[in-house]
Amino acid sequence: MISTGAGISTESGIPPFRGSGGLWQNFKPEDLATPEAFERDPVTVWQWYDWRRQLISKVEPNAGHYALVEMEHLFHRFFLFTQNIDGLHQRAGSKQVHELHGNIWRVRCPAEDRTFVLAQTPLPGIPPLCECGATLRPDVVWFGESLPRDILNLAREVASSCDFFFTIGSSSTVEPAASLAWIARENGGVVVEVNEEITPVTEIANECFLGKAGTVLSDLLQAIKK
Repeated sequence: MISTGAGISTESGIPPFRGSGGLWQNFKPEDLATPEAFERDPVTVWQWYDWRRQLISKVEPNAGHYALVEMEHLFHRFFLFTQNIDGLHQRAGSKQVHELHGNIWRVRCPAEDRTFVLAQTPLPGIPPLCECGATLRPDVVWFGESLPRDILNLAREVASSCDFFFTIGSSSTVEPAASLAWIARENGGVVVEVNEEITPVTEIANECFLGKAGTVLSDLLQAIKK
């Protein structure tokens, strides 16, 4: 089982939300990423998301993303859970991707309770409107919202039965995703951490590789192939 956080995408040029250079150093989460903020000022929220979409559209998957694509081909049972909303795993070619926090390229119509891809960037209008006339919202999980229950339940189930649990580029501080490593370890899984910094998972990890995800995963991939 693979669990990825913002750190795997920083090498592509996408700044993380937390840590040095994180986006939250310049913006308050409650001003941009909560249901209340969207209800209060959807234009400002969408201006920020449109900026982020334009930023992501200009970057490419990196060696870490591509290494995970190759790993998926090597194992019969492979699950990739990501906290990232950038869609870079899919662009790299990963198939078994489960998005815990949604996807910035999808939008949701609250009136019709449906989601669909809106990949145009920059957006033709802010805020974007559904054909029914309702204001669309990004199909992402905001602060104060619950993660998709089906995906979270699957993540917990896989973590409790996996042989290996890789946590890659995650601060391991955001619940409930942060608990997955502990679930894996408590049920006999080997926990492997790949990160540039020490995290709460480091002390329980069976193996910890400090470094950039692209470099570490590429080296691990070559070792697995031998």
